[in-house]
Amino acid sequence: MNPSVTNSLMLHTDLPDVGASALRTFGALAVVLAVFFGGVWIFRNSQRLAWRKTGPPKLAIIESRPLGNRYALYLVGYERERLLIGSSPAGLSLLSHLPPAGEAGLESAVPPAGPAAFAQCLQHILRRKPEEPAQGGK
Repeated sequence: MNPSVTNSLMLHTDLPDVGASALRTFGALAVVLAVFFGGVWIFRNSQRLAWRKTGPPKLAIIESRPLGNRYALYLVGYERERLLIGSSPAGLSLLSHLPPAGEAGLESAVPPAGPAAFAQCLQHILRRKPEEPAQGGK
């Protein structure tokens, strides 16, 4: 064969362009990373998305008060039920079942707080008639 024909065949090959190949590779990498990070975001936020579908949670810590050195009181609500729970180094203890939050008569059981309540109590005590002493040994 003629050497000039052989050289021209060697120079002409059907390989793809390096720039286009690199662009396709980086594009595929970007798609794979987007799918991966999208899956991670959905996994981490699935509870928040499920909460919107099912409504607010039924179990909630309404209030907590630390009592010092790993002791605490918790007011826990589940649906309409309220529980007073004590926490200690030994564990949790159910202290009391409380009336539901919307129950009537709860306001009268708890005295109002503040200076007005003290003044009313003092006036009530001063208006009372003194109790007669017991008629004992005299």
